[in-house]
Amino acid sequence: MAKNLLRGAAIELIKSAEMMQARSDKTRITGGKIAFVPTMGFLHEGHLSLMRKGRNLCDELIVSIFVNPTQFAPGEDLDSYPRSLERDLELCEKNGVNAVYEPPDGQLYPDGFQTYLTLDDLPHHLCGLQRPIHFRGVATVVAKLFNIVKPHWAIFGEKDFQQVQVIKRMAKDLNYDIEILTGPTVREADGLAMSSRNAYLNDRQRKDAVCVHKSLLNAQEQVNSGERDAQKILEQAVEFIKSFDGTDIDYIKICNPETLEDVEAIEGPVLMALAVKFDKTRLIDNMTIGV
Repeated sequence: MAKNLLRGAAIELIKSAEMMQARSDKTRITGGKIAFVPTMGFLHEGHLSLMRKGRNLCDELIVSIFVNPTQFAPGEDLDSYPRSLERDLELCEKNGVNAVYEPPDGQLYPDGFQTYLTLDDLPHHLCGLQRPIHFRGVATVVAKLFNIVKPHWAIFGEKDFQQVQVIKRMAKDLNYDIEILTGPTVREADGLAMSSRNAYLNDRQRKDAVCVHKSLLNAQEQVNSGERDAQKILEQAVEFIKSFDGTDIDYIKICNPETLEDVEAIEGPVLMALAVKFDKTRLIDNMTIGV
């Protein structure tokens, strides 16, 4: 069946784009408001916080679970990306989700698919430097999900800061009548940003991974002490992270929060963002720092 109930749960699992659109059309026709949280599954507290934010706004809360193949380059972790649908559905039910849209790959990208969305500038910074096709895939799948779910609000986590900027720009440029909302990065007790990929870390890597967040806190302490030279702050961050065995820095940047262009002098709020690999596990984090 295109849709079914999971063990009698109140939420509905929908696999058909047409059925998802029909449900959203019915909600809209009757004056209902829809909030939407797109995810790739293997849910954690960061996702759940976005659901709770949406629940407070809407009549219908929709979550999508889809590991999007077009944002993974060859050799990345598409096949090994952690998945746990039954657990995800239980968490969705506990957090007030009305329906979960979980399409098969072939539905969103059928044979002959050839239409992709690209942005001219925002993807060419930060993560886009190491993952050149990533944001084309992100923009394309989010646009498709917007057309299928038809939400009034879509909610994303600030841990993926560049992704949020790309989606906001895409929604504005294409005149989507959707308000893009964000939720703050949710962290473990030691400061590590919650991520589905944290499951890849072994015990030593998990202990060392806190250096990612600590480097951001160290940078703010330097600014508080009067340092304004972005390069000096970056050099100290590199030295600090390299002091942990097995780390491999993809990038550390201090940039304009809107354009993502590098800044040289810290004269107001700026974004510090970084990506660090622990063996094959790539973790990202960011924080607004400044005077």
